[in-house]
Amino acid sequence: MKSIGLAVHAIGARILVVRCDAAQLPRLYSEVIDRRMKPVGRVVDVFGNVSSPLAAVLCKGPCAVTAGEKLFIR
Repeated sequence: MKSIGLAVHAIGARILVVRCDAAQLPRLYSEVIDRRMKPVGRVVDVFGNVSSPLAAVLCKGPCAVTAGEKLFIR
């Protein structure tokens, strides 16, 4: 289990924006889980500045993740 970063905000009902660590970028379509090991969704895009990238996570259902919550990939 590797840390992907912190949730920044949700766009609509199913897209979640996560601020990533530039040294450990997630692979596309990696499964994202929260600290309780519940599945959140999959990484569908990595975008933004090279020094502070962001990832878009497509949630499986309505996003129930709050801003500032730490997320992980399996």
